[in-house]
Amino acid sequence: MKVENPLLIDITCETDRHVVIAHGTQKVYQGHPTTVLLPDGKTIFCTWCINHGGHCGPLAKSEDGGLTWMSVETPKNWEGVYNAPSIYLLEDQSLKQRLFVFAARTKNERTMQQSMSVDGGHTWSPFQSIGMPCVMGFTSIIRLKNGYHLGLYPRGKDDLDQTPLKVWQSISRDGGLTWGEPSLFVEDEASGRDPDEPEIIRSPNGSQLLVLFRENLRKGNSLMVTSEDEGENWSDLRETPWGLTGDRHKARYAPDGRLVVVFRDKAINSSSRGSFLAWVGTYDDIIAGRPGQYRIKLLHQHVDQGNKRQEGDCGYPGLELL
Repeated sequence: MKVENPLLIDITCETDRHVVIAHGTQKVYQGHPTTVLLPDGKTIFCTWCINHGGHCGPLAKSEDGGLTWMSVETPKNWEGVYNAPSIYLLEDQSLKQRLFVFAARTKNERTMQQSMSVDGGHTWSPFQSIGMPCVMGFTSIIRLKNGYHLGLYPRGKDDLDQTPLKVWQSISRDGGLTWGEPSLFVEDEASGRDPDEPEIIRSPNGSQLLVLFRENLRKGNSLMVTSEDEGENWSDLRETPWGLTGDRHKARYAPDGRLVVVFRDKAINSSSRGSFLAWVGTYDDIIAGRPGQYRIKLLHQHVDQGNKRQEGDCGYPGLELL
């Protein structure tokens, strides 16, 4: 049975929707941002790195839901830590909340780095290693039903960003302060695909976990697995619907229960390949392999050289529901 691709809605020209947090230049690429929304529903922190997979350091704060931004001072050693920092608000079982930023490595050590704020993001600790070899810091963390946190991250051959990529998980029992021995939970060497950059989503009824993966070798659609037991065991790896094929998925539920998933489009034969999209559909659409309701083109990739399409790096998202 043929499955139709979802409708594409293009709003890239509606620039009144745009707010620039950090301008790039001919020499400086503001790369790989992630965000966290605080419980007041309007305070957002955004962290990113300088140039592709470059050093950390930049951190910005908005107190009005993203309309305006201010820089936040960070420790000097953030500039010696590299690659796609990710930011989370985690709560321990005593209900104490802390902000964390994770990144991939230093110049001399390829282990995950962690920085923490205990005062709502006003001040931050220097990065310190938590001892896990990795390609990137945790790209997704979720609170489990027992109050622990499950963190997911990719790791490549010889701990480098190279094939074969595999995905690992670790448990924190103390609200993110410490992390348990990591375990491998997804690999696909037999099929020659590279799962990468996991994003974890809980089902609407709370009983199932779904993880979406970038497929880094571009051999088909993106990939996914599910768990019925809070990450103790995972299903076999399979492809997502075509319209979810892309890099660095970030997902949030809309108030009506639909899922909004943003990512860089990498779907084969997509008219918006390389641009930054949002997919809108239901959780059940993904599980059943249905196309979803529609896709929204948010930012257009302008990287073209003559008639040969170049693979650009447009779109690497944070996503928050205000």
